[in-house]
Amino acid sequence: MIALAVAMGMTAMLGGCGSTGSSGVTLRLVAADYGDSAANSSKKYWDRLAQEYESAHPGVKVQVSVYSWNDVDRKVKQMADAGDPPDIAQIGAYADYAAKGLLYKADDVLSIPVQADFLGQLSDAGQVRHVQYGIPFAASTRVLFYNKTLFAKANLTPPTTWAELAADAAALKARGVKYPYALPLGPEEAQAETMQWLLGGGSGYTDDIGTYTIDSAQNVETFTWLRDELVGKGLTGPVAPGKLNRADAFDAFARGEVGMLNGHPTLMQQADRKGVKFGMVPMPGRNGTPKSTMGVADWMMAFKKSGHRDQIGDFLDFVYSEKNVLAFSREYDLLPVTGSASDAMNAAEQDKALRPFLSELPLAQLYPVGKTSWAQVSADLKKRIGRAVAPDGNPAAVLGQLQATATAADSAENAK
Repeated sequence: MIALAVAMGMTAMLGGCGSTGSSGVTLRLVAADYGDSAANSSKKYWDRLAQEYESAHPGVKVQVSVYSWNDVDRKVKQMADAGDPPDIAQIGAYADYAAKGLLYKADDVLSIPVQADFLGQLSDAGQVRHVQYGIPFAASTRVLFYNKTLFAKANLTPPTTWAELAADAAALKARGVKYPYALPLGPEEAQAETMQWLLGGGSGYTDDIGTYTIDSAQNVETFTWLRDELVGKGLTGPVAPGKLNRADAFDAFARGEVGMLNGHPTLMQQADRKGVKFGMVPMPGRNGTPKSTMGVADWMMAFKKSGHRDQIGDFLDFVYSEKNVLAFSREYDLLPVTGSASDAMNAAEQDKALRPFLSELPLAQLYPVGKTSWAQVSADLKKRIGRAVAPDGNPAAVLGQLQATATAADSAENAK
C-alpha cells in the first residue's frame, strides 16, 4: 500500500511538471530576505526559481515580493487582514492563519513524495490540532561557539557542564576577556537563548502534551543559577543581559571580545571574515549534554483565497526539490528541512562546517509554533526575561508572570 501510494504521488507530481492544467495564472509569493546586503538578497534566489519554473510552465507566472525580517510578517498580516493574502508566504509563523481557516492543509497542495521527505519533527511542528498547515522551509540549531585563541591563552578546554562553563568563564574574566560568556536576553531574540538554557536544565516552554510549563521548578532553578553563577559573578560582560541583543553579541564575538556564546550557523561566516579562530561543541547542560537542543524553523504556507491549489502545489513541489533546497541552504548557511538534502549535505565535503549543526537537528526541540498563543507569549518573554537574571531579580516571580500570560493566552485560544 505504501509503494502504491508513493507511486501514485509520483504520478501526480510528474503529471504536474510542465503543465498545471490551466493557463493565465499568476501566483503571488511573499518571502523573507535572508541576505545581509543587496548582493545576496533572497530576491535573487526567488527570481531565479521563478524564471526557471515559468520557462517550463508557460501558463503560470510567479510574482515575487521579498521583504526584510523586520517587515515581512507585518506585510503578510496586512494583506490577509485586507482580504487579499498572497498565494504563498514564506515567513516566521503560520498558526494564526491556520486557526482562521485561511490556509490549505499541507496534504492539499504537496505531493506524497515531497511530504514524505520532510524531517519528521519539523512536519510535526507544522501542525495545529494534529493537522499540518505549516510547511518547514529552513532550519537551524544552536551550538556553543568558543574563541580558540582566548581558550588557548587561558589553557582551557570546552565545557561539557554548567559548572565547567562557569569555571571557564571565571578564568577568562581573570585574563581580562570583556564577555566571558555572552548572554543575550535582549528583545531581539531572548526567546532563543532562554529556550536553550531551559532545555539544558531539563525542562522547556511546554511539557510533552503541549501545556506551558514556563514556571516549572526546573526552570526556576535554571534562571536562579544564571543569576547567581554567571551574571552575579560578573561573567557575562559589561552590558546587562536584558539589554544585550543577539546581533550585538555576535558582533562582539567577531571582534574577539567574547569567550563563549550560544550561536547558529551564520556566526561562522561572520567570525571567519574577521579572522577569529573558533570552535564549536554541543551547548552544555546542567550535568552534561542536554537530551535535546534548540531548533528553529521558518515556514511556508499556502493561502486558499485565490483558489490556485493545483498551481501552488506544483510550484511548491518544484521549490522542495533536492537541488533547490540544497542551493538555498548553502547560500545562507542554513539547514535543509528535507531528508534527501540533509543526507546530501552530510556527505558533501563542501558542507563539513555545517555538520555540527546537522547532527543536532534530529533531536532538536522547536518553539511551540503550533500554538496561536505563542506569538503573544514570545513577545511578553522578550520584554520580561532579562529581569529574572538581574542582580536583584526574582526568577520565580518573573517566570510566574510569564506563565500567567501563557496560561491566559492558551485558554483564550482553546475557547475559540
